[in-house]
Amino acid sequence: IEVAAEAGFQGIELWFADTDAYVAGGGRISDIGRALHDSGLEVPTMIYFSDWFDCAEGDWSRVKDVAERRLCECAALGAAYLICSPPCGRADLVPGARRYAELIELGKSIGVTPAFEFLGFVEQYRTIESALSVLELAGGATILDPFHIFRGGGNVESIAKLRGDQIAVSHFNDSVSSKPREEQHDGDRVMPGDGSFDLVRYCELLRESGYTGWLSLELFREDLWARDPLEVAHMGLRKMREVAER
Repeated sequence: IEVAAEAGFQGIELWFADTDAYVAGGGRISDIGRALHDSGLEVPTMIYFSDWFDCAEGDWSRVKDVAERRLCECAALGAAYLICSPPCGRADLVPGARRYAELIELGKSIGVTPAFEFLGFVEQYRTIESALSVLELAGGATILDPFHIFRGGGNVESIAKLRGDQIAVSHFNDSVSSKPREEQHDGDRVMPGDGSFDLVRYCELLRESGYTGWLSLELFREDLWARDPLEVAHMGLRKMREVAER
């Protein structure tokens, strides 16, 4: 939180793995909330809620209880969206969408919207079109990410199929063509402008959809993790701005 604020970011997405570890070490969610308030950072989303779309029917009540707890944590930290991950394998659309609709209804009572994410490296829900198949049955919103569009074999022009209010947040990164698409994973993402994805067109399509939300830098690179966090944050924000301003 301190690094993001000092680098000049306006918001930060928080991961439950981190907030859970902080609480397990003796911290409190209210401490995180206070740090956010002091920093002036907003929280677009919290990441992520999984194992819900295709869970066994007998487990659904328990899973909804976990969802409610996560939604309440989002509300406590001011996050508008809870990112809900897709199943890794194949899963029936209709029951999964019905569960998503139930999560949306649950979220309405708390003031947080569950957002259905597609991931380019899962088997079924890996494109904008596959996410739309869920949204058309249940409502809600999805998450856009240049890497996942590329990795899932999708087309950037598919953004035009979405309304701005169907986009919870836009992650921002770039992808390379020097490695087969099907072999790439999170660690292959690169800084915006350092790859071959048409990010200028991506931003144009976001604007045309009516989306007025966040661009959120998301990378998973061990070489960057080994460097000074503030230096990396400054570089990331600079590269984001260079692309967006084009």
